[in-house]
Amino acid sequence: MHNSFIFSTFAATNQILSIMYINRAIDQALLEWKEKSNRKPLLLRGARQIGKSTAVRQLGKQFDYYIEANFEKNSSLKSLFTSNLAVKDIAAGIGNLYNTPIVPGKTLLFLDEIQSCSEAIHSLWFFKEDFPELHVVAAGSLLELALKEDTQTYGVGRIQSLYMYPLSFDEFLMATGRSMWVSAKQIASANQPIQEALHEQLTNAFRTFLMIGGMPASVVAWLETNDYLASQEEIENIADSYYEDFKKYAKKISPDLLTAVLQSAVLQIGSKFVYSHVEGGYSIYDIKKALGFLCDAGILSPVQHTAANGLPLGVEVNKKFTKYILLDSGLLLCLLNMSTGSRLQITEDILTATAADLINKGSLTEMVAGLELIKYASPKRKYPLYYWENLAKGATAEVDYILSRDMQIVPFEVKAGTSGKMKSLRFFMEKKKILLQSCCAPCSTAVIERLKDEYDIVILYYNPNIYPETEYSRRLSELESFLPKFTKTFENPNINLIKDEYNPEDFYTAIKIKENPELAKEKEKGMRCYRCYEFRLKKAFEYAKRNNFDYFCTTLSISPFKAFT
Repeated sequence: MHNSFIFSTFAATNQILSIMYINRAIDQALLEWKEKSNRKPLLLRGARQIGKSTAVRQLGKQFDYYIEANFEKNSSLKSLFTSNLAVKDIAAGIGNLYNTPIVPGKTLLFLDEIQSCSEAIHSLWFFKEDFPELHVVAAGSLLELALKEDTQTYGVGRIQSLYMYPLSFDEFLMATGRSMWVSAKQIASANQPIQEALHEQLTNAFRTFLMIGGMPASVVAWLETNDYLASQEEIENIADSYYEDFKKYAKKISPDLLTAVLQSAVLQIGSKFVYSHVEGGYSIYDIKKALGFLCDAGILSPVQHTAANGLPLGVEVNKKFTKYILLDSGLLLCLLNMSTGSRLQITEDILTATAADLINKGSLTEMVAGLELIKYASPKRKYPLYYWENLAKGATAEVDYILSRDMQIVPFEVKAGTSGKMKSLRFFMEKKKILLQSCCAPCSTAVIERLKDEYDIVILYYNPNIYPETEYSRRLSELESFLPKFTKTFENPNINLIKDEYNPEDFYTAIKIKENPELAKEKEKGMRCYRCYEFRLKKAFEYAKRNNFDYFCTTLSISPFKAFT
């Protein structure tokens, strides 16, 4: 056996169980939680059968006493919580039930499948308030759904969460005893790439990882048997358990609907989800509800479209364009086989393709790339995924993932082979073109300073609300002489100036001065200003649209004389 395997025994529900434990990245986060002096009760969150309970049992070895209280296996547990929320009494009752001492600092209390008891969820708040010295961890296969449905707060701010996922590729390599490969991969860079011989070995290992996925049961089966069929059997059992979970919520959402949406999502991996592709004639409302359920259960993760003009990325999300990825590649192959019978062909492609071709096995590796981004993120928060696409008619540019790193936007594209042009990536990284409507030089300065790093700026000088024409020309001349001086220190000084026609009659018509002569005597910030705003913004929009600008804006709101209260 490999050195990374840990054989252990533990006491749980008065039984001695022997398991093979695969070291997980979450182990370190759990140990850090254990040692915190101001720790809170911990919620370990994630999909079914990804190893949550096993990780907590491993943590339990750090304590003198360990209690695993499972609400689905022991129905009598609920009565301890429903009678009262005096947590010291509850803890004492659990200790008596499992014949294990409750000693603060020495006992780990694990409340498993806690979603079966809403009172137990609420009790976590009081464990923080009334019994903070006791180590308490809670988890559940459908915990997210229970938290979402609960109309009461479960103690936000008084409970810590850690998010867990199937094994990452690094964890898989560690499980197979290849820790040195992980180290070599982590220190590799563009200037110091992985050696070709090791790269080939890593590629072969990655093929295996794609096949069996990161579900612990599948990985253990592979390690014990070196047989793909054995791991696939475990995956099929997991898939069956997910479908069984659907039945538990039959009163709230149709299991047939969930099955149809999941199968459709599997077939649409790597593409924008199209509701009409779901078989069964379900409404968009019902499909959205099912997608929400599957995301809450951790089976699917959304990848949302963002315009990515700035941080945070979630500010500019367009929910109409959303992709969904499945939590595991092994599970994807299993569900594809169940729905289309195509797993054998995909399996053959994975095992026989060249290294370059393997990278582009359709949406599979794009999905795995997204999953790896989630797995390597901090477990202290749920990591959202975004992608970018040029939504202009006829455009084809798309970047698979958009990341936020060190307050910078980072595009991430999964590409086939070792050559070729990355047109979408280059298109995204080009500065976007913005039209800035302006009426004078002073009002432009602050706006230009804020926009110059993110956009290529074109100034549209347009202001027919100036009288006489000599004043219009004087302001234009001032702007023309000012711009070169102002932008001289900029990295990109090429800010272009466009001059539109001077026609006061257009302004008079727009504000309807003839129909409303009283507007001629109106003070600043009144209806005349509103109509002027609307008129100039429409003019700027028309010009921007005609000339293929990405955005347009105005300096009008900068002036303290034009600001509205």
